Amino acid sequence: MQYRTLGKTGVQVSSLCFGTMSFGGNADETESRAMFNRCREAGINFFDTANVYTQGRSEEILGGCIRDAKCRDEIVLTSKVCFPTGQDRNAKGLSRRHILLAVEDSLRRLGTDRLDVYFVHHFDPLTPMEETLRALDDLQQQGKILYPAVSNWAAWQIAKALGISERNHWARFECIQPMYNLVKRQAEVEILPLAESEQVGVITYSPLGGGLLTGKYGKDRRPSQGRLVEQKMYAERYSKESNYEIAERFTDYALEREVHPASLAVAWVMSHPGVTAPIIGARSVEQLEPSLAAADISMTPEWRQEISALSIAPPPATDRTEEG
Repeated sequence: MQYRTLGKTGVQVSSLCFGTMSFGGNADETESRAMFNRCREAGINFFDTANVYTQGRSEEILGGCIRDAKCRDEIVLTSKVCFPTGQDRNAKGLSRRHILLAVEDSLRRLGTDRLDVYFVHHFDPLTPMEETLRALDDLQQQGKILYPAVSNWAAWQIAKALGISERNHWARFECIQPMYNLVKRQAEVEILPLAESEQVGVITYSPLGGGLLTGKYGKDRRPSQGRLVEQKMYAERYSKESNYEIAERFTDYALEREVHPASLAVAWVMSHPGVTAPIIGARSVEQLEPSLAAADISMTPEWRQEISALSIAPPPATDRTEEG
């Protein structure tokens, strides 16, 4: 396992981050613990969760794994806030009120006194950025979070937030968490260049496209189980037929080179110079292994370019493709 610096923080994180969305859901506690231990054995020190994953159960199981392994100070731990955590109309969003309540709940479930990285999980149009950023700065001052971070914001929103934080001498976002994979490359247009310019860490989610890039899918190939079949959100996200055509080309490419498609898909994401670590996840240790194997793939720029050519690169922000 290689390790990389998370933005400008000086913190060293593994080049793969393990996401625990499946903990307490598709993976029961026993399987979750087995995956955690396998990740630690592989050298992963970076673990991502959220307060809404399996209604908080993911945080509880991950916290128990860390406690039992007595490795809290060796772990770079993240969680998130924004999405609804209950029926109350204020149990959501990025107001100071909700953030301060939510972080205490996450700390309790995780059994820790601080979060290394705390993400705002989505954009909240009802709350001024200043209120959100000031609340995060206060949490850093209190030692309850070490670094604020952001997921699912547009580049202009992130850039605006960085400016507000700098102007007010508040803790800035030190990590970005966008979606990024071979069929969803929008992050290449502005988010990844922004991160490189401002030296912000990046951990990307869905490197396998919800399973689309694991070798199970193609133009006329659909498994009977999996996120793209069982979960409406993923089915809609990857519904375009062109995505399945890309998946088939990619699978054929990987198999010709005798590399597991999942390993190659994760390695491709990892090879972008703006990416600190892709977030990998699984339902079982068996399903996890190909993603872990990505750490052993040395991808050259030429190899990355070949794989990139299998899908459609998004146009530049100006849409002046003739200047490329």
